[in-house]
Amino acid sequence: MKKIIIRTDASTQIGSGHVMRCLTIAKNLKKQGYQVIFWMEPLQGNLISYVKAQGFEHILGAENADLYIVDHYDIDQEWERIHRKYTKKIMVIDDLANRNHDCDLLLDQNVVPEFKKRYETLIPQYCKTLLGPKYLILRDEFLEARQLIDRRNGNVEHILIFMGGTDPTHETMKVLNALPEISHNFKHIDVVVGKGNLQKNKIERICKERGYHYHCQINYIASLIQQADFSIGAGGSTTWERCYLGLPSSSTIVAENQYEATKYAAELGAVLNLGWHNQVTIETYKDLLNTLNAKQQQLSKISEMGLSLTNNEVPNPWIDEIMELLS
Repeated sequence: MKKIIIRTDASTQIGSGHVMRCLTIAKNLKKQGYQVIFWMEPLQGNLISYVKAQGFEHILGAENADLYIVDHYDIDQEWERIHRKYTKKIMVIDDLANRNHDCDLLLDQNVVPEFKKRYETLIPQYCKTLLGPKYLILRDEFLEARQLIDRRNGNVEHILIFMGGTDPTHETMKVLNALPEISHNFKHIDVVVGKGNLQKNKIERICKERGYHYHCQINYIASLIQQADFSIGAGGSTTWERCYLGLPSSSTIVAENQYEATKYAAELGAVLNLGWHNQVTIETYKDLLNTLNAKQQQLSKISEMGLSLTNNEVPNPWIDEIMELLS
């Protein structure tokens, strides 16, 4: 059995997105008969116990393997070259294109200007690239939900709030503070947080008091996206998940790596970009919520653009590319 080690981390500062998308990759590769092991550091807000509960072994240092998959913004070609002695092949998952890599396969699922060219000077000539939304890392629940979605007409009765697994800039609380005078406009409000959200207990209490639906560290977000009419979210990979299921949404930029993709997605008409978190206030969210039903036509167009940008004939084609790398 061929062995794969995934080097990634989650924390209150890093967030949970790297680990969550790596879990999707790990589960797909495990189905194909590979042994998949996670190498993660025990940082504050880590997801080590969660990954173990999903059936994967955890290590704290380098081991020999047939493939290393690296999803970490603090790792570059220096680390990768040092660890070549432990592995035959290295795959990198990146969003930033801001450092050199020594890898055999690179995946970046984001849409940004010139996204097909931006790694040309950062990787070896022999490295194969998988770039753009064709290579979205999607859990099975998303693939199934895509087959069942109805076209949205822009009418908003059901709101989904999900600001990422850790929400380090406390956007969820801003939205909750904006809602009391407006929530009567909506029939159903879902609020999703991750295990690493430091305010999750307070958020849960507020949701119970107001009759909102609270969800923590769930594996059914695709179902909530499918049922919602509009989502208030953060930038990053969850933007493309919402697009994949045609859910119109707003994105607040909560990290540097989200800026370029969020800005470009808004220019393409696939999301409403609210801007940087430090400029987004309770009043910003209140104004957004108050005007949603006046944006019916615009929201319908956002839904269609999201579906169009993420359309792919073969879901998760990166699986075959990884298997070819290991052959």
